[in-house]
Amino acid sequence: MSVFERWLSLWVFLCIVVGIGLGWLAPDAFAQIARIEVARVNLPVAGLIWLMITPMLLRVDFTALGQVGRHWRGIGVTLFVNWAVKPFSMALLAWLFVAVLFRPWLPADQIDGYVAGLIILAAAPCTAMVFVWSRLTGGEPNFTLSQVALNDAVMIVAFAPIVGLLLGLAAITVPWATLLISVGLYIILPVIAAQIVRRMVLARRGEAGLERLLNRLGPASITALLATLVLLFGFQGEQILAQPLVIGILAVPILIQVYFNSALAYGLNRAAGEAHCVAGPSALIGASNFFELAVAAAISLFGLNSGAALATVVGVLIEVPVMLSVVWIVNRSKGWYEAGPAVRRNAEQER
Repeated sequence: MSVFERWLSLWVFLCIVVGIGLGWLAPDAFAQIARIEVARVNLPVAGLIWLMITPMLLRVDFTALGQVGRHWRGIGVTLFVNWAVKPFSMALLAWLFVAVLFRPWLPADQIDGYVAGLIILAAAPCTAMVFVWSRLTGGEPNFTLSQVALNDAVMIVAFAPIVGLLLGLAAITVPWATLLISVGLYIILPVIAAQIVRRMVLARRGEAGLERLLNRLGPASITALLATLVLLFGFQGEQILAQPLVIGILAVPILIQVYFNSALAYGLNRAAGEAHCVAGPSALIGASNFFELAVAAAISLFGLNSGAALATVVGVLIEVPVMLSVVWIVNRSKGWYEAGPAVRRNAEQER
């Protein structure tokens, strides 16, 4: 385990503190950065997100889709939670907590933005950090790889329709042109670029060459992640300090969503008799969010200072420490999981 992975929560916390502090001390500088945009796409954020996710996407081998049948129970559970449960449960939780229960304590003109941001946050499963979560739970690498490849393929066609549907149900106007540009810029183009580079490296240098490239790009990807956190929390620093109650309220549906979906995926895998090394990453993939895409899409759709952007940034604030707690739960409950009758029966049949 790398130093980054071992102290992940600490690095993230420090970047959040630095970002908020810089945003409060130098708001004009961050305002200048915020104005560097084309067609409502903030170029510094876009560049960092590309640098962050493209090295991770180099690990995705779409030929791994041929291995989907090897862990069909885990794949089926994860797909069900990711695409049939998570976006819709978040839409329900956002409506319940933001638009109804806590409405009197929130700025009235930002309610729709907060709901939109939470929906966008939950509408795509995590791609980049999943490899870290899987490694921390001793996950089956071939399952993780094939699941990520399948989710990326589904995301290309499903992200925009699901976001459009749920925003429409919430009576929020959908800027379809901007939404489709975001899908192209933050999903389709990085996937294509990563696959082109992957094939070129494999053709010239083989698997060993690809691994060397990934090792060299790893620090750049991590640096981009930390820089993105500083930048995002710098943009929202004044709002976060001025509205601590809003941050707490937005955290409630995110926390419930993560624990509910991870528990659902974990429990369904146990009932189906899937191995723990598959159920662990399945639970984490089922619960985690593609926050890089969510933040970029929210900024593109609604603007840097919108309620939607703030909601997705709160998602970043919650994501890492909460996912690490899910990792801890999955690892500590391995004995209980493997005592399940379906798990024991399938394990005996495979011997």
